[in-house]
Amino acid sequence: MFGNPMEIAIIAGVAVLLFGGTKIKDVARSLGSAKKEFQMGQAEADAEAERIRAEARARAEAARAQGPIDAFPAEPGGGGGNIPPPIPGSGTSPVGTGYDGPR
Repeated sequence: MFGNPMEIAIIAGVAVLLFGGTKIKDVARSLGSAKKEFQMGQAEADAEAERIRAEARARAEAARAQGPIDAFPAEPGGGGGNIPPPIPGSGTSPVGTGYDGPR
Protein backbone atom coordinates (compact mmCIF):
# COMPACT_ATOMS: atom_id res chain seq x y z
CA MET A 1 0.00 0.00 0.00
CA PHE A 2 2.73 2.48 0.98
CA GLY A 3 5.61 1.01 -1.02
CA ASN A 4 6.72 4.22 -2.71
CA PRO A 5 9.19 6.32 -0.65
CA MET A 6 7.60 9.49 -2.06
CA GLU A 7 4.21 8.55 -0.56
CA ILE A 8 5.81 7.93 2.84
CA ALA A 9 7.61 11.30 2.71
CA ILE A 10 4.37 13.12 1.84
CA ILE A 11 2.49 11.44 4.70
CA ALA A 12 5.32 12.23 7.14
CA GLY A 13 5.35 15.86 5.97
CA VAL A 14 1.58 16.21 6.47
CA ALA A 15 1.91 14.67 9.95
CA VAL A 16 4.63 17.17 10.89
CA LEU A 17 2.49 20.07 9.66
CA LEU A 18 -0.57 18.87 11.57
CA PHE A 19 0.99 17.82 14.86
CA GLY A 20 4.37 19.52 15.01
CA GLY A 21 7.79 17.93 15.41
CA THR A 22 7.79 17.73 19.20
CA LYS A 23 4.40 16.03 19.38
CA ILE A 24 5.50 13.38 16.87
CA LYS A 25 8.68 12.75 18.88
CA ASP A 26 6.61 12.36 22.04
CA VAL A 27 4.26 9.92 20.34
CA ALA A 28 7.18 7.89 18.96
CA ARG A 29 8.86 7.83 22.38
CA SER A 30 5.68 6.67 24.11
CA LEU A 31 5.12 3.99 21.45
CA GLY A 32 8.68 2.76 21.98
CA SER A 33 8.27 2.60 25.76
CA ALA A 34 4.90 0.84 25.41
CA LYS A 35 6.50 -1.75 23.13
CA LYS A 36 9.35 -2.24 25.62
CA GLU A 37 6.90 -2.70 28.54
CA PHE A 38 4.84 -5.16 26.51
CA GLN A 39 7.91 -7.23 25.68
CA MET A 40 9.01 -7.21 29.34
CA GLY A 41 5.54 -8.35 30.45
CA GLN A 42 5.51 -11.04 27.81
CA ALA A 43 8.94 -12.29 28.94
CA GLU A 44 7.73 -12.40 32.57
CA ALA A 45 4.60 -14.32 31.55
CA ASP A 46 6.70 -16.78 29.52
CA ALA A 47 9.04 -17.32 32.48
CA GLU A 48 6.09 -17.90 34.83
CA ALA A 49 4.49 -20.35 32.39
CA GLU A 50 7.78 -22.27 32.09
CA ARG A 51 8.11 -22.38 35.90
CA ILE A 52 4.57 -23.80 36.19
CA ARG A 53 5.31 -26.39 33.46
CA ALA A 54 8.49 -27.45 35.27
CA GLU A 55 6.59 -27.86 38.55
CA ALA A 56 3.92 -29.93 36.80
CA ARG A 57 6.60 -32.14 35.22
CA ALA A 58 8.25 -32.62 38.63
CA ARG A 59 4.90 -33.58 40.22
CA ALA A 60 4.22 -36.04 37.40
CA GLU A 61 7.66 -37.61 37.79
CA ALA A 62 7.17 -37.90 41.56
CA ALA A 63 3.78 -39.55 41.02
CA ARG A 64 5.30 -42.03 38.55
CA ALA A 65 8.10 -42.82 41.01
CA GLN A 66 5.56 -43.70 43.72
CA GLY A 67 3.99 -46.37 41.55
CA PRO A 68 0.40 -46.96 40.56
CA ILE A 69 -2.25 -45.47 42.76
CA ASP A 70 -5.51 -47.35 43.39
CA ALA A 71 -8.49 -45.67 41.81
CA PHE A 72 -10.52 -46.35 44.96
CA PRO A 73 -8.48 -46.22 48.15
CA ALA A 74 -9.51 -48.50 51.01
CA GLU A 75 -11.75 -47.05 53.67
CA PRO A 76 -10.38 -46.79 57.23
CA GLY A 77 -12.89 -49.28 58.63
CA GLY A 78 -12.09 -51.87 56.00
CA GLY A 79 -15.65 -51.75 54.76
CA GLY A 80 -16.64 -51.54 51.18
CA GLY A 81 -18.79 -48.45 51.57
CA ASN A 82 -22.17 -49.10 50.02
CA ILE A 83 -21.09 -52.31 48.26
CA PRO A 84 -23.34 -55.16 49.40
CA PRO A 85 -21.70 -58.33 50.78
CA PRO A 86 -21.52 -61.40 48.53
CA ILE A 87 -24.42 -63.87 48.61
CA PRO A 88 -23.44 -67.42 49.65
CA GLY A 89 -23.87 -70.03 46.96
CA SER A 90 -24.15 -67.45 44.18
CA GLY A 91 -20.58 -68.00 43.05
CA THR A 92 -19.45 -64.61 44.25
CA SER A 93 -17.75 -65.80 47.43
CA PRO A 94 -15.59 -68.82 48.23
CA VAL A 95 -17.16 -71.57 50.33
CA GLY A 96 -16.40 -71.48 54.03
CA THR A 97 -15.87 -67.75 54.52
CA GLY A 98 -18.06 -67.75 57.60
CA TYR A 99 -20.71 -65.51 56.10
CA ASP A 100 -24.19 -66.64 57.06
CA GLY A 101 -26.16 -64.19 55.02
CA PRO A 102 -28.35 -61.32 56.20
CA ARG A 103 -29.55 -61.46 59.79
